[in-house]
Amino acid sequence: MDHQSGDGIWKLTLFRNVFQVLKEFTHGKQQKVSKTGLKEALSDILLGMAAGLKRDPIVILRMDGEDLLEFINGPSYETEMVSIFSQIGCEDASLRDCITKALEKLTVDQGMPPSSDSWVMRNIVEPALESWDDKPVSQETFLEESKKVAKRVAQNLNEEPVIVAHSENTFDGSGIKRLLSNKFELDKLLNVGLENVPKDRNGKISKEYLRVVLDVVAPSVGLPQIGAVEQMDKVVTDVLNRIDADDGKMIKEDEFKKLLTEIMESIMLQLEGNPISVSSNSVVHEPLPSSLSLLQAST
Repeated sequence: MDHQSGDGIWKLTLFRNVFQVLKEFTHGKQQKVSKTGLKEALSDILLGMAAGLKRDPIVILRMDGEDLLEFINGPSYETEMVSIFSQIGCEDASLRDCITKALEKLTVDQGMPPSSDSWVMRNIVEPALESWDDKPVSQETFLEESKKVAKRVAQNLNEEPVIVAHSENTFDGSGIKRLLSNKFELDKLLNVGLENVPKDRNGKISKEYLRVVLDVVAPSVGLPQIGAVEQMDKVVTDVLNRIDADDGKMIKEDEFKKLLTEIMESIMLQLEGNPISVSSNSVVHEPLPSSLSLLQAST
């Protein structure tokens, strides 16, 4: 598995973003876009990509079956597959289904691209299962036959390597810690977060908006937005429940800011004690050549 510089991949990623923005500008029709409009769109795209990469660096992997073969022939293969066999529950399934589920459990680190991707399933996994006779399910048969299929998958990858964009992120509270140590930056961020929050005629704010404002400031303190990472959602929900954030009580702005700061501090302490690591893998596909017709800038 090779680590690529990613120049070609980022051209594809940029192309997709430009294409999407132009679709919005032109409502999907064959219309020209002014240079000024295109320049502003590109600026927004690049700034957004830069901010995203700073938070979640991406490694481009070229998966050609070499790492998968190394895993198959390595000492940990049988132990790992026995563990997977016990997890997927094959009592009422065919051996073919069991092996397919097992391949879904293998990771990029083991040399397997995400088989949840339809292209990988159609072009890499399913051909490895062709002309293959199903057999009664047992652990011994599963180990023997899954190894044969995995080797065919590795061969398919060797013939058609798959490009995977891999990212990892660890939420350890360090971003919150940096913010809390700088009162000026903290006050500035809280003011930005409160810009669009409604207040009553006395200037008070409902506690229900604590969750909303926390979501607004999350990217600035190295946190994912609510709904993006399940483990983080549990941490945030636990902290918010402890202060009855959804009770609808109206509080003054200063108290609101104080509560939000305490929430972030509580999240920081939990993450310092138990950091949360997440990873994601996406197969990179070529854009459609026909899409190029939309990329016309008028003079």
